Amino acid sequence: MNFNQRSAKRLSFLLALLLVVTQLSAVTGGPDFPAPGKPRSMSRDDQRQLGLQTAAQVYQQMPVLPDSSPETQYVRKLGEKLEATIPSQYSWPFEFHVIAQKEINAFALPGGPMFVNVGTITAAGNEAELAGVMAHEMAHVYMQHSAKQADKAQTTGLLAGLAGAVLGATLGQGMLGQLGQMGIGLTAQGYSLKYSRSDESQADEVGAIILYKAGYNPQSMADFFRTLAEQGGKVPPQILSDHPNPGNREQAIEQEIRNWPPKQYVANSAAFQQTKQHALAVKTYTGEEIAAGAKTGQWAALNKQNGAVFTGAPAPVNTSATATAGPVASASSQSILPSQRVVHTELGPMSLAHPDNWQVTMPRQQRDFVTIAPPAGVTQAGVGYGVLISSAAPPNGQRMGIDDITKALVAEMEQQNNLKPTSGMQTISISGIQGRSVALQSTSPFASASGQQQAERDWLVTVPQRDGSIIYFIFVAPQAEFDRFRPAFESILRSVQF
Repeated sequence: MNFNQRSAKRLSFLLALLLVVTQLSAVTGGPDFPAPGKPRSMSRDDQRQLGLQTAAQVYQQMPVLPDSSPETQYVRKLGEKLEATIPSQYSWPFEFHVIAQKEINAFALPGGPMFVNVGTITAAGNEAELAGVMAHEMAHVYMQHSAKQADKAQTTGLLAGLAGAVLGATLGQGMLGQLGQMGIGLTAQGYSLKYSRSDESQADEVGAIILYKAGYNPQSMADFFRTLAEQGGKVPPQILSDHPNPGNREQAIEQEIRNWPPKQYVANSAAFQQTKQHALAVKTYTGEEIAAGAKTGQWAALNKQNGAVFTGAPAPVNTSATATAGPVASASSQSILPSQRVVHTELGPMSLAHPDNWQVTMPRQQRDFVTIAPPAGVTQAGVGYGVLISSAAPPNGQRMGIDDITKALVAEMEQQNNLKPTSGMQTISISGIQGRSVALQSTSPFASASGQQQAERDWLVTVPQRDGSIIYFIFVAPQAEFDRFRPAFESILRSVQF
């Protein structure tokens, strides 16, 4: 095809214009959010549910300002402004709440609930610094650091604490047991989230992008952390304990934003100044006062009186190993009987061999077990064929012998899961360690061949660990069929190596 001279000039002009538009687009677009990746052990729904349940616990254990308070209204608007910068496919349904605590702290739970202390509002020098703290916390949620920390915990010590609240459990304690896997704990200063220096670097990077796109100088985030470090003295604020300096924080942020397109940053606002002034007059409490009040139910009553009621928590999940729903049709023998071929599986502190037609399912929510079972042997009502594995520890750091901790576990199962012991405690050797064995009985989720409800046999085996905890196995099958599965169960136990 031939071009005349005019066409060639027109084409040159269009190409030059396209180049300018492309360059302008690159300049105005600014930095891009990184892909957050996906944790192995928790889905988005799992994280959201756990975050909401924990947020409900915060309302029971800490003084929370009502949604109508000026502080909550302001923090919510600021949070929504920051949230709007995050691509929708990566965002979470963030919620923003304010705690009437003097100390400087803020934390965002998995799935998006965020809490900011009144002390953080009054300590911030301007709106940009407060936005920096919030953007940093939102970045941890964005990157799903807590869920990824649970992945690491499962890799290095899978069973530690998965059902650590089995002894003397309440729903809140059970949930906190799982949160411990995610680096989330309750201290005298309130909830704390323990992050690695690598997590902190990523949260700084993503938080800087959030701030920049919202119109704030990303350096404000580092400024606030630096100010706290300089004022902390011998006892640093909780937020600094939870968020270790990844090293050269100010310089790293400067390096990151160096080539970003320049813009006019917002440093402060009249709304921030008014809110900070109002917050100075709000009745606040120290961490020690809050911890003491939580034991007496003071904050649950005060929050209810003030209209600070959390309504977003989902209904508690059924945590029984075998639920109480009606039985389903019995499974075919071909679909559930163990194969003669075995495969080896690493489970953190131990390894074992199991039939290759039985699948390993990792924990996904609070007080779940590791299960090894034929797919046809598991229903929504519970596991009817297979083995459940978890761990337990004595309450409050107590030291208990294997007999006492096994008795406590059996008592808890009897109370919480309707399992009835049918034999006394016996000694059993697992990988050269003297454990304990107890036979129990419950109701199978599978109907008998005649379609009637039938009894289930649950064989509990406990094995002590050096740290005072136990790893325990529950081998499950209907009472009438248990002997058919016993050789496979015993083979699994013989294969265990710690």
